[in-house]
Amino acid sequence: MGGNRLLVSGITNRAIMAPPVQVRRYTNPEAAPHGAPEETKKESEAMAAHVSEDIRLMGRILGEVIAQQEGEQVLALVEKTRELAFQVAAKKASHEDLVRVFRDLSPETINLVARAFSHFALIANVAEDLDDHSTEPPTSLSATFAKLTELDGDRVAQVVRGSHVVPVLTAHPTETRRRTIFDVQNRIMELLRTSRHTGVTADIERELTLEMTLLWQTALIRNARPSLYNEVNVALRYYGLSLLEQVPALNRAISESVKDNFGTDIGDINMVRMGSWIGGDHDGNPFVNADTVSYATKAAARTAFDYYLEQLDALDRQLSLSLRYSAVTEDLTQLAEDSGDNRELRLDEPYRRAVAGIRTRVEQTAAFMLDDAADPDARPYATPQELLADLDIIDASLRANNDGVIADDRLARLRSAIVTFGFHLYTLDLRQNSEAFEEILTEIFALNGVCEDYAGLDEPARVELLVAELGHRRPLVSETQINSLSEVAAKELRILRAAADAVAKFGPRSVNNQIIAMTSQVSDILEPMVLLKQYELDLDIVPLFETIEDLQAGAAVLDQLWDVPVYREHLRRHDDTQEVMLGYSDSNKDGGYLQANWALYQAELDLAGLSERRGVRIRLMHGRGGTVGRGGGPTYDALVAQPRGSVSGSVRVTEQGEVVSAYYGSPITARRHLEAFVAGALEATLLDSADHPDTDADYALMAELSERSGQVYRELLGSEGFIAYFTQSTPLHEIGELNIGSRPASRKQTKAISDLRAIPWVLSWSQARSSIPGWFGVGSAFHDWAGDDAERWDRLRALNASWPFFRTMLSNMAQVMSKVEMEFAQLYSRLVDDQEVAARIYSRINEEFELTRDAYLRITDSESVVDDNQNQARSLKRRYPYLLPLNAIQVELLRRYRQGDHSPAVSTTIQVTMNGLATALRNSG
Repeated sequence: MGGNRLLVSGITNRAIMAPPVQVRRYTNPEAAPHGAPEETKKESEAMAAHVSEDIRLMGRILGEVIAQQEGEQVLALVEKTRELAFQVAAKKASHEDLVRVFRDLSPETINLVARAFSHFALIANVAEDLDDHSTEPPTSLSATFAKLTELDGDRVAQVVRGSHVVPVLTAHPTETRRRTIFDVQNRIMELLRTSRHTGVTADIERELTLEMTLLWQTALIRNARPSLYNEVNVALRYYGLSLLEQVPALNRAISESVKDNFGTDIGDINMVRMGSWIGGDHDGNPFVNADTVSYATKAAARTAFDYYLEQLDALDRQLSLSLRYSAVTEDLTQLAEDSGDNRELRLDEPYRRAVAGIRTRVEQTAAFMLDDAADPDARPYATPQELLADLDIIDASLRANNDGVIADDRLARLRSAIVTFGFHLYTLDLRQNSEAFEEILTEIFALNGVCEDYAGLDEPARVELLVAELGHRRPLVSETQINSLSEVAAKELRILRAAADAVAKFGPRSVNNQIIAMTSQVSDILEPMVLLKQYELDLDIVPLFETIEDLQAGAAVLDQLWDVPVYREHLRRHDDTQEVMLGYSDSNKDGGYLQANWALYQAELDLAGLSERRGVRIRLMHGRGGTVGRGGGPTYDALVAQPRGSVSGSVRVTEQGEVVSAYYGSPITARRHLEAFVAGALEATLLDSADHPDTDADYALMAELSERSGQVYRELLGSEGFIAYFTQSTPLHEIGELNIGSRPASRKQTKAISDLRAIPWVLSWSQARSSIPGWFGVGSAFHDWAGDDAERWDRLRALNASWPFFRTMLSNMAQVMSKVEMEFAQLYSRLVDDQEVAARIYSRINEEFELTRDAYLRITDSESVVDDNQNQARSLKRRYPYLLPLNAIQVELLRRYRQGDHSPAVSTTIQVTMNGLATALRNSG
């Protein structure tokens, strides 16, 4: 089967070499080396050896599968490509030499090579993820509570009780892997995990060959875009994989940690909760409507009820305690009598009888709430608290009769799950653009004679009108009038009606937040409140400040808003808590990496100051994506780097695409990620972990650097020919054909970058291997300010050493830069029609990359951009030569496609390369 000439035969026989990095050395040769202690290094090296062994095994099997399925000639071409890629990596051949390999090949043949290297990226990820599972997490609940032991226990308990840590799953189109592929990867991972204990047996190798064959013969990309209903179901799958068990378990662990460390029993808590945008985020998504809101809330509730019924069945099997050997309380006896379970074989098993009655009522509750057939004589639970009250009777009886060990097992897990998830499972957020609210109210006000042209009013007049409307109890429009409204306005009101129905059925946490995208003034925040009044929905109103300008003005807008009496009354109903969402994506697209990061930090400082001055608690929601250009990076590091006073125990963070599958695809990764999330929130709140000499001079310096960086970034975007360069030197248009999400790539049908969603903006640059959203402008800012002044460079080094925000910003930037490949970016630039424009803009990007890398190395005293992350360095070294063929194929086929070859094999293979690169680079938007 060609086992001696395999795709990865070179993996076995030679080292996978990354190209030598040409860097300027700033490290003092007499200084202690960077890195972990020797013991940790040895452990890390041992784990790296495991990864290499797993990759060799899977690579060999993949090669055998390719030889068997496609023949020796295809395998020989793959091997030839691999060998040349290694030569390119070693600087012994050019990137153009690699592109030339595919110049005269048929697209059908090229497709096989693209699939081979895409599959290698998949198996490399599997091996590395398994390695991550086998190591201790860098942050944990126990480590955090060890840091908190010196604090006042009452203070810690108070913070924990009042804290909310909420991952919010979204359906932005970033996940390039199909669920089917994800499932095969999980099965391969389990086989590898077993092999580490048993060795590679014949059975394991046979199973791996089966899975690899299935992987090879399964399409990597979808034939059609997933619907919103598909996206809801995919997100719910993670609850079965990890979240239903791990979120309540973590809440119990937090409560137990407070009790163990401080002696304070805070009981059942729901500090960690789940949120979702899927089905409710209609900012520019025409597919979100009342039906998707209803489906998303109902499917979530069904998931919760199914889990509770499953656990009650298990509890029934467990609680076999007999009256012959165990006493019970009077309340438990009454609960058993009321159950209706009078079977003779159960008469001496009151706990089972009680559980049977509870289970029947939960079934009836689900039937009633989910619009299934319900018994008219049923007694459904009106609220989760009623259900908990019955379970508390069982708990109290067990504890009163020396059976606390039983109460602390499955019953405790079920009770914690109900406290955490209620009948709603997650909170569905509604999100809409402020422009849409303005247009809808303009139409409705004109229809009812309230105001002829609301959109034409100035801001004070708008606020006056909106406040007056909020003072009226009457609805805006009658239900019959809704049918006469425009499609946009009617759709919005029907969405709100569906949300009101969900709240009435599943409780107030089913739909709890109205997010207003592109908020810039007070009226933007009052407008949705007027619409919500139609259905008496009293949701948290969440302004989203996205652009640099809006971030800078955010605190002032809220200050004005809180002077509006009707809004201040709204805050009082919501525990004097104002949630504010900060947009990482649009701010980055607006001002570049450094200016966006500083604008976000400054906005948090301003909001924290406003909160303290006005006595309103701020809860921040961070609109982060997976990539650094969209706010990505380690969650713990991001939280502890927040300015003092900006976390206050509670934080919500959006998570999406490949980040969701990476974090929640298994119980181990879910627990680790959620613990890091909780650890970061608690430490940022209680330890002032972001403490730094908050001098005015340091902030003034950051403002100066930020302004310069943003200016350089905007000069690039405003340069003549830039839009053509961007659209032609990246696969932007082709990304629109990649079926990775229901959401359109742009808010509007325009060519303006401002209307382009941040995801295709970032993904396009990432595919073309320049990733400018994650670094451009930083080098010029540092060099322009410091120049040849050694003292100024020392000052920047001091900031890196003392300030978590500064250090995290640079570390995340380095992670992006490590994946940049400017030689390939140059080849992509040759796809631009006007080569004079292409040469000029590429030269500017390349110049800035060198400036930025040089600045990073100076400030951090590093020798390369991966010095502070050896795991990533090894990962890049392993997979680097396997990325190159995917880029080479993409460049060649983009050239053909744009010259008119739109054959299915060309377009499909372009999509395969995008999938493979996103998988290999481990980010896609």
